[in-house]
Amino acid sequence: MTRTRWIIFAVICAVVLSGLVFLSKKDNVDVSSLDPSKAVSQTDTAIGDHVYGDASSEVVLIEYGDFQCPGCGGAFPQLRAIKELYKDDIAFIFRNFPLTNIHPNALAASTAAEAAGLQGEFWRMHDILFQNQDAWSDVNTSERTDVFTEYAKNIGLDVGKFKEDLTSRQVSAKISRDRAFGQKLGVTGTPSVYIGNEKLSDEEITDLIQGTGEKLMDKLDDAIKKAGGEPPTRP
Repeated sequence: MTRTRWIIFAVICAVVLSGLVFLSKKDNVDVSSLDPSKAVSQTDTAIGDHVYGDASSEVVLIEYGDFQCPGCGGAFPQLRAIKELYKDDIAFIFRNFPLTNIHPNALAASTAAEAAGLQGEFWRMHDILFQNQDAWSDVNTSERTDVFTEYAKNIGLDVGKFKEDLTSRQVSAKISRDRAFGQKLGVTGTPSVYIGNEKLSDEEITDLIQGTGEKLMDKLDDAIKKAGGEPPTRP
């Protein structure tokens, strides 16, 4: 990926705070008492954070992402490989941060992922959405539900339940909480990636999208060593 294409990604995905579509008062979630660097647990009434890897790890890698964002799509293969390599040593969390003012299908995609999560398949839907980003990004509102429902069918979900859960209050509240966490941290664009409360620099994000994510892996290795662990051997 060329520097020019990365610049295009940055222009598309980076937004200023004044341009964000903020949550309505009705949907606002108070996260003032919560630590964004920690995973939120599942409850009887609320969806918890989806954690890939060792949920008890002191090293927590968090992505604030938008399924329709080209930059997030560009970072996806590297993040997928990294979370697989480090799964025994870190907790990886994906939080929804759909930029609805520039990506009209992003919120619907987040809803599809969270609805799949209610059947235990968040990560499979997460991967399918990124792998097929070009196929659904430009579909109109009357078609996108059919597209996402077909994905649900392909991974063996109960399609009837999936379609019901697309309008679930639990799902909308989960996405609202994810966005509120991002807003608390001052996230203004995607992908925004954190190790704990430390945000990756623009240079590190560029490496994640354009390269192999080596700069991120270097930081993860350091964090694991500081926590008393031994980083995995890179291929």
